[in-house]
Amino acid sequence: MNLRYIAIEGPVGIGKTTLAERLAARFDATTVLEEADNPFLVDFYADRPGAALQAQLFFLLNRHRQQVSLRQADLFTQLTICDYLFERDKIYAYLNLDDNELFIYQRLYDLLAADMSAPDLVLYLQAPTDVLVKRLKDRPAAPSGNDRSPVPDPIYLKEINEAYHHFFFHYAETPLLVVETSEIDLAGSDQALEDLARQIQSMGRGTRYYVPRT
Repeated sequence: MNLRYIAIEGPVGIGKTTLAERLAARFDATTVLEEADNPFLVDFYADRPGAALQAQLFFLLNRHRQQVSLRQADLFTQLTICDYLFERDKIYAYLNLDDNELFIYQRLYDLLAADMSAPDLVLYLQAPTDVLVKRLKDRPAAPSGNDRSPVPDPIYLKEINEAYHHFFFHYAETPLLVVETSEIDLAGSDQALEDLARQIQSMGRGTRYYVPRT
């Protein structure tokens, strides 16, 4: 498999982190998982002034630090699977920030994006919004006992989902495997994982749409 760097993407609740960990075990790969703790998220969901920009910049800077450290460590000599794509940050920025905030954000983003390495393959996980809502309600508590990040309300989650569809409909920077996850358990089914692994191993250039077998 001529891949060194796979990024997994999709809206909140789709199962990116779980799939990244399962694929890493399947391919004996290294995982890079996003640091989900953001001290500004509670204020953002409470609609406090300025919290959207604070939360956005916190995520942006954390992702940049993680990716630069990864490149400096030269971990791309083996397969690395990351549960986010750096460019996804703009999906949320354009949803959450006003014009003045976007001006500040975009200037910083452009500076940081120059340091990023492009994945060899991006997996975009899809599901309807009602499926995402159910998965978020059903997901278990964190092992530490700490509360998870606040769950977006269904209206905002629908906006996020639509923004992801728009982003990846126009995405052409790397090979893209679009995976419809509504009727399959990629977190628990070994057969589904093996089927997906075969799709990954046979990927070429361009975009492929894949509906796993139920």
